[in-house]
Amino acid sequence: MDDAFELYDNPNVLFPLADRLRKKAVGDIVTYIVNRNINFTNRCIGTCKFCAFKKEDGYILSIHDILEKTKEAVDVNATEVCIQGGLLADWDVSNYCEILESIKKVYPHIHIHAFSPMEVFHAARNSNLSYKETLLRLRASGLGSMPGTAAEILVDRVREEICPDKLTAHEWMEIITTAHYSGIPTTATIMYGHIETLAERIEHLFIIRDIQKKTGGFTEFVPLPFMPSNNLLGEGNHISRGFEDLKFHALARVLLYPYIKNIQASWVKMGTELAQSALMCGANDLGGTLMEEKISKSAGATNGEYMAPDDFGKMIRQINRIPRQRDTLYGQVG
Repeated sequence: MDDAFELYDNPNVLFPLADRLRKKAVGDIVTYIVNRNINFTNRCIGTCKFCAFKKEDGYILSIHDILEKTKEAVDVNATEVCIQGGLLADWDVSNYCEILESIKKVYPHIHIHAFSPMEVFHAARNSNLSYKETLLRLRASGLGSMPGTAAEILVDRVREEICPDKLTAHEWMEIITTAHYSGIPTTATIMYGHIETLAERIEHLFIIRDIQKKTGGFTEFVPLPFMPSNNLLGEGNHISRGFEDLKFHALARVLLYPYIKNIQASWVKMGTELAQSALMCGANDLGGTLMEEKISKSAGATNGEYMAPDDFGKMIRQINRIPRQRDTLYGQVG
């Protein structure tokens, strides 16, 4: 922990170290995925203070709507659809399985990256099933991998303040490790830059590292800067951005090396220039084309909802790196 603090306070050492470790882990290739986000509802029984997405009178997409959006993704050669939504009071595992089965019936080749640990927690509770039974049902219905969102900060002091009704840090860890042991890989995330301390951020990184040492189930680590607009947590919260983001991406590379190969810079949350800079501070992946993105946008992100593959290519070549399209599990496409 002390070494991590020291590194964080010394960017002249941190940045070149992170860049060297990135090169050792993945070389000069920068990856991206052609995918589509589908946020199937913005209604939610949750009470997270950082959420600007939830609406009492919001929408719920029908299966037909979800299939239409999937078709649009398939038509532009997307290899993945990423599906998440708010928590609907009466939904159980069968509703989530219906989405997966409907997509797989029509588009058997598309990879479905869906349902956060919070959605799994909700489905399990409403279905009176264990986490393992719920995850195995989802996998059998076509779930390929899971986003490791709902992690926020994996410290209960923080969670009790920003999302008191959400699953606990321990419950998040249990669902993630159960997913990994059930053959469902996941991403790992952190939402940082609000009320947490640097020590709590570092604790979060160590938790992710410990899980990865045991399971090997994380495909990538995604630092998500907190978006302060239109939510309770952001009121009066003036967040210092830019340099702090780069330092944290670099620290994540160093502390997670060699266990997690891929560190993603979120162009939606950071903007293209800062995401490009993060590629020189330890990151090696830019995430997806998305096609639509409602959650960050509702919290004030202004960086757009779609990035064309050619734009990823230009962005990557500008810093003398090699662009490569990947699939969800980091296999090369094309």
